Amino acid sequence: MSTGILEFLTIFVLAAFVGNEVINRVPSILHTPLMSGSNAVHGIVLVGTIIIMGEAHGTLQLVLGFSAVLLATLNIIGGFVVTDRMLEMFKTKPAERAKAPAEGDAEGGAK
Repeated sequence: MSTGILEFLTIFVLAAFVGNEVINRVPSILHTPLMSGSNAVHGIVLVGTIIIMGEAHGTLQLVLGFSAVLLATLNIIGGFVVTDRMLEMFKTKPAERAKAPAEGDAEGGAK
């Protein structure tokens, strides 16, 4: 049984290193689409944790299942907040929008 735990731990550590390398090499412009994809994956994780928690027996399994559901939910919400903030950076402010047509009309009339 300890061999199984050691194999799982090895896979987890390797996945952490590979994930770290992949994320560090993503250009800044691709972070928003990557975050949106990550939100979709975490939605699947949340559904899986809810299904598994429904089959839980005993206090330990219920506590672990509840914590998995809670963490997956927080991860999804955090991802949407970060994505929303990133997209807000690309929106023009209302004052800038009001100026833009007026400047365009002045330039158009001068020609």
